[in-house]
Amino acid sequence: MTRDVKEIFAGEAPPAPAALAAKVRTLAPSMTRSMQRVAEAVAADPAGCAALTVTGLAELTGTSEATVVRTARLLGYPGYRDLRLALAGLAAQQQSGRAPAVTADIAVDDPIADVVAKLAYDEQQTLADTAAGLDMAQLSAAVTALAAARRIDIYGQGASGLVAQDLAQKLLRIGLIAHAHSDPHLAVTNAVQLRAKDVAISITHSGSTGDVIEPLRVAFEHGATTVAITGRPDGPVTQYADHILTTSTARESELRPAAMSSRTSQLLVVDCLFVGVAQRTYATAAPALSASYEALAHRHSPRGRTR
Repeated sequence: MTRDVKEIFAGEAPPAPAALAAKVRTLAPSMTRSMQRVAEAVAADPAGCAALTVTGLAELTGTSEATVVRTARLLGYPGYRDLRLALAGLAAQQQSGRAPAVTADIAVDDPIADVVAKLAYDEQQTLADTAAGLDMAQLSAAVTALAAARRIDIYGQGASGLVAQDLAQKLLRIGLIAHAHSDPHLAVTNAVQLRAKDVAISITHSGSTGDVIEPLRVAFEHGATTVAITGRPDGPVTQYADHILTTSTARESELRPAAMSSRTSQLLVVDCLFVGVAQRTYATAAPALSASYEALAHRHSPRGRTR
């Protein structure tokens, strides 16, 4: 099974104007340099580009009309006319609101108050971009598979491994059998045991982490339902994914590496999966969650206890 970007977004409705910038950030790394110039131009100046013909935008970006049309289609629009309408809508939204007071750039000598403000703004933007770009049909299908799963294996490395553990712990507390694997050898040996009623999830920001692609491939080949949570919808991991949940590709900086920005968007997707599964399995999830709280109650300090 192989997938490319056209297959991933085939059949989807064109993204709403507010989702355009998120779509550009997500797909830009997989575009050719000429297509990147077009995408960056429309994201940076939607009002100006909305006023241009396809020839005008091609001249502005030093590309060709065919490149402009291909870029529009890759972003999810049937043609350039539809992209122009979205740009006009985005420009109108921007003109009606206030420009952000801070940016995500953090300098080494920034006061801590500025660091807090900038990080908070960037986290909000990352969450908004992820929500705007999340495919609801793919999310719903993944929730359905998880709710009915006999067993769930989750693979992640580094910061993504922490997110995998978070999801496994959440699912365990509502009575599902879920395990997070950070050891690549154990991940593969466990994946071999998966079957049609099982679910395997790989979490990888880059979409190309071999240690999480390999167990997902094995699970896929053994008939398990597979899910990829990734910032690159055209990455190698999606070749073995039945369902793809795309996270925001936030802008990195020296003091805010990808591990921080990707974790924020991954945790949002994980929480969406968990809540969706808890809703579907509420009759059993609620008692299981209550039992887990009661089992841990003695580990918490009594209320009103004095120090």
